[in-house]
Amino acid sequence: MTVQIPSTRPTRAGRALTAAAALALAAALAIIWAGRLLLERPVYVSELGAEEPTARWFKYALLLIVFGGAIVAWRARGVRLRRRDAMFVRPAVLLAISSACFFVASQEPCTSGCPIPFADEIRWQDLVHTSSAVIAFGAAALAMLAVACSDADRSLRRISLGAAGSVAVIAATGGIFSLLRFRTDIGGLLEFVATSIGVLWLLWFGLRVQAGSGRSRSIAATVHAPAGPGRARRGRGRSAETSPAPRRSGAARPPS
Repeated sequence: MTVQIPSTRPTRAGRALTAAAALALAAALAIIWAGRLLLERPVYVSELGAEEPTARWFKYALLLIVFGGAIVAWRARGVRLRRRDAMFVRPAVLLAISSACFFVASQEPCTSGCPIPFADEIRWQDLVHTSSAVIAFGAAALAMLAVACSDADRSLRRISLGAAGSVAVIAATGGIFSLLRFRTDIGGLLEFVATSIGVLWLLWFGLRVQAGSGRSRSIAATVHAPAGPGRARRGRGRSAETSPAPRRSGAARPPS
């Protein structure tokens, strides 16, 4: 028998947090692309925060990603790995690391042009920002692979594996173009595409985790559903009908 679980505070709070994370991630992606369209020259993602008119809004976008990523990491803490030899860190831990590194990158923007680590004009803040952003992006890609190796349903694993492969190939290609200083217009566009895939996957993954949590609660309620009052009464009626009549203590005596 399926039982409807009454709304509780943890359930409402979980749904509200998931909705807030989804809105934050969607707003962050919109801000990033709006900043890209505002500038008339080709730029990489980090250049939006480097002494540009979009610097303040880019910082807000990174903080929104930090907020959404932290919530999704907390909500996904129950996602477990199927094989310990395939991935040693759970997706929730990797997403938490990614969010922390994005927070560092938001607080330390790069200078004008965002010099690459081996350039002569690089400064300390460029090194901090670039390193934090690379670690954050790598941790997010590993989180996708971890979900692909987890106990999640098949569609979630397949899409996560495809997203991880796409982000790795696209971001690596854009990074190589940046290091070689070759067709930076294409390299910058590839970085924006990889960022979009990562943010959209995080948004979608958070929604799927919330939906899976609701299904788990429904299944648990179905398995552990108590018998209703009608069923209990019927059970008592059947037991009363089938129970034998009590025996009399002595044999009946004939009348004298």
